[in-house]
Amino acid sequence: MMMTEMEMMKLQNGSDVRGVAVAGVPGEEVTLTPEAVNRIAAAFVSFLAKKLGKEPAALRIAVGHDSRISASLLQEAVFSGLTACAADVFKCDLASTPAMFMSIVFSQTQMDGAIMLTASHLPYNRNGMKFFTVEGGLEKTDIRALLAQAAALPEQHGDLAQVHALNLMELYAEHLCQTISMRLGVPVEEKPLQGMHIVVDAGNGSGGFFVTDVLDVLGADTTGSQFLEPDGMFPNHIPNPENAAAMAAIRAAVLENHADLGLIFDTDVDRMSAVLSNGEEVNRNALIAMIAAILAPDYPGSTIVTDSVTSDELTEFLTQTLHLVHHRYMRGYKNVIDECIRLNEEGTLSPLAIETSGHGALRENYYLDDGAFLAVRLIIAAAQAKQQGKELGDLIAALKQPAESVEYRLKITADQAGEYGKNVLQAFSERAQAAGIQIATPSYEGVRLVFPQGWALLRMSLHDPNMPLNIESKEAGGCKEITASLRQLLTGFEQLDISVLDV
Repeated sequence: MMMTEMEMMKLQNGSDVRGVAVAGVPGEEVTLTPEAVNRIAAAFVSFLAKKLGKEPAALRIAVGHDSRISASLLQEAVFSGLTACAADVFKCDLASTPAMFMSIVFSQTQMDGAIMLTASHLPYNRNGMKFFTVEGGLEKTDIRALLAQAAALPEQHGDLAQVHALNLMELYAEHLCQTISMRLGVPVEEKPLQGMHIVVDAGNGSGGFFVTDVLDVLGADTTGSQFLEPDGMFPNHIPNPENAAAMAAIRAAVLENHADLGLIFDTDVDRMSAVLSNGEEVNRNALIAMIAAILAPDYPGSTIVTDSVTSDELTEFLTQTLHLVHHRYMRGYKNVIDECIRLNEEGTLSPLAIETSGHGALRENYYLDDGAFLAVRLIIAAAQAKQQGKELGDLIAALKQPAESVEYRLKITADQAGEYGKNVLQAFSERAQAAGIQIATPSYEGVRLVFPQGWALLRMSLHDPNMPLNIESKEAGGCKEITASLRQLLTGFEQLDISVLDV
């Protein structure tokens, strides 16, 4: 039975398409079918043709995928949909999401658009689609329009023999190698990373190329690198730099192999985190601080755009140590990137848009959230520090960390979760004001309260019917005290479950 418009529209996940692609998980029916991606791919051809003012037959579209077990089946359906529309299609096979965007940029390829089949760090049964044009990733409104158009199209079958093979990752890896070579002033053939020991954890995703085609080529010792083989069942750990088990795995690899640096990527390599030689984890606030410290000499006084859950200690480091401006915006990697672009267009220099999740986009790199490029910047800084007899960690030695932090998710049972959450936030703000609790301004997302020992942020989830509540404290026991105060402010909302706040 052909997928309905309502079923098609449910595949939207912010600025991406995502769904269940493989049966086998109890209670999770397949929603992202070959038929669905076929129709969505055909809609993308129409979207591109209209946007660029070209005939479909004049369009060049690249398609890649991560290591998920549903990749081959869905890729074939995408090819069938694209070729049925007469587009010129290029098969990139296993790739990274940033590389797919770069297929539009590289002079050797000059694609009009690109499609990446990925669901980032989600479980093995999920998959999704990310779309790129010369302007970057599609916006939420674009995805909504794309799915609406796909819902009106029939499934179409083109000639798969017309699809061209393209070794995109070779070009992309060469691009990264040249970036490191130029920054360090040493030709690639002279092995600019010789003497550096760097281990990588690819989480059985698409990131194994970074060892074989970048680090090894540049002369680094990569002994101890792990989980480089693509395996869409993700047998070792969740391929997510935010996951505690994943970070423990790369930390252990660094310490056991006495490496100078450890790098970990998510499945499609648009996010990363790191571990220093002493085992110190460089993620969340520390990763933001590190990249900002690397950029600060080239962009003095500039503005760093982050998501809303960053710590006050990070603000202090950015403003007082690096003399930069901290623009704490809202969650969502597209949100921080779009805000960074807006600031630059208005004349406010902003070299970095970065989330605590590990999504980081540089102005100098097409505002592309590229985990491998962030890793390249870290490696360059590490190599320069080693040449000077210093440690990479020296860059963030002044960064303080909160004593405690916790996140709760308060479920909304109302049918109209968004509207209900909006009303909760309004009442929450009024109650806090009446109680004499300071409300931080400006706040671009939710309500942020300031307490003597820390802060709390209540906001709406980007995708789910719940309200995340983040709390941080500068002292031990502070989170418990703040939580008790917040519970009083959140009582009486019958369709908001605050049972997780019982302490």
